[in-house]
Amino acid sequence: MPRTTMMTEKEIVAGCLSNDRYAQRALYDKYKDAMFTLSYRVAGDHGLAEEILQDAFMKVYRGMHSFRGESTLGAWIKVIVVRTAYTKIKKKVKYDPIEHIKKEDHIQWGHSLDVEYLEKAIMALPEGYRTVFTLIEVEGYAHKDVAKLLDISEGTSKSQLYYAKRKLRETLKFYE
Repeated sequence: MPRTTMMTEKEIVAGCLSNDRYAQRALYDKYKDAMFTLSYRVAGDHGLAEEILQDAFMKVYRGMHSFRGESTLGAWIKVIVVRTAYTKIKKKVKYDPIEHIKKEDHIQWGHSLDVEYLEKAIMALPEGYRTVFTLIEVEGYAHKDVAKLLDISEGTSKSQLYYAKRKLRETLKFYE
């Protein structure tokens, strides 16, 4: 069994801090799939997601000294991936005007929604909608956190989620 699969998180961090290639490989192997999925969901493009993943891991390796252990290593990397992805797509993202939204709308998915169809519907959302929807509904971030991550207001985050859900509802109503 390769040495990298037996390393603890603490050993991985210590190794990365001393530029140990085995530790860097262990870190990458441990988080690459989850972080690629996240970057793909935010970016909506495989090639761009790969670029985001590569850039994000370079930032992780270079910035390991700033990891304070206040969260899990995975959560810390996730923030770097989201910020990297958003920086890459920021020029293309257009946010709708902020509107006062009185309540959160919850989508009733029904019992027979095909996961692949849902994934395609999410990926077809405009980038601003998709980014906020993914961070809140898939990754579990709060509006306050999304606003901070994306450098937008909480109102904009709420607005984008509202419009994303409305667009998904429109797309998915034809499914059943």
